[in-house]
Amino acid sequence: MWSEKTDFKLAYSYTEINLKFMKYEYNDPRLGALLGLTSDFKRDEYRFSDTSNTIKFLWNRNCDPVALLVDGMTVKLLPNQLMTVTNLQHVSLENAELPLAAILFNREFYCIFDHDSEVSCNGILFFGTQDLPIVTISEDQLNKYNLLYDMFVEEFSTPDNIQGDMLQMLLKRMIILSTRLAKEQLIVKTLDNDQIDIIRKFNYLVDLHYKTKRRVSDYAEMLFKSPKTLSNLFSIYNQRSPQQIILDRIALESKRLINYTDKQNQEIAFDLGFNDAAHFSRFFKKMTQMTPSEYRESLVFVA
Repeated sequence: MWSEKTDFKLAYSYTEINLKFMKYEYNDPRLGALLGLTSDFKRDEYRFSDTSNTIKFLWNRNCDPVALLVDGMTVKLLPNQLMTVTNLQHVSLENAELPLAAILFNREFYCIFDHDSEVSCNGILFFGTQDLPIVTISEDQLNKYNLLYDMFVEEFSTPDNIQGDMLQMLLKRMIILSTRLAKEQLIVKTLDNDQIDIIRKFNYLVDLHYKTKRRVSDYAEMLFKSPKTLSNLFSIYNQRSPQQIILDRIALESKRLINYTDKQNQEIAFDLGFNDAAHFSRFFKKMTQMTPSEYRESLVFVA
């Protein structure tokens, strides 16, 4: 006897099989715009012309969880979950055993700050570099997402003079659908729109200026708020203080530079706006309980 649940599982498996081994890319060389889609990001990550400055939707379309590393931390995506990562985050799928679908795009293709802030690149789904938005696609929404995926595939297969416009419309639809889910599921639903906007802008401004601006008052001035107002707002949000977010952002970049570049302490100190390597080392130890050298040695040991 067929049940709705059985029908759902079979339909999902059939879609999964038919979408296997897909990779598409759209480029507009005049604008430097790029949009890509793949059913297996681990396989295709380096087959796109450029992924270094792209924002990514990573979508687990499997029936089992997929584990990946984001900035060295393990993240487990459950079936029908998706997450967004920006170009500031380092994603590794080296140990992922199942394919992970991805839609990736750069700011030249979408998000040139002329879109509504709620669905722009510094919107709810792109909250900053430290909080990873993970949303669960419910059964009643899954058909919409699968249909949207199929429409992407169809448009990628239909090159004409309006292809870029059509793909951009589909991407915006993806962002809107996912933003709605995020507002329902993530903690931001407890805040009103004005509060969400201030927190979002603060995180975005920290991403832009953390190398040169270290004080909460610097960001409060840019947001036309007092430092106390910002601190109270983040307290309501029940997260780290604004000052801690700034420091954590610097520490995060420090780890990235040690992890993924050959730069020495002096170079990293200069990149991050420290007076000298000694100042950087003191900061790093305070934040991680290890000196930069000890941190490097721990990476070698783990490897």
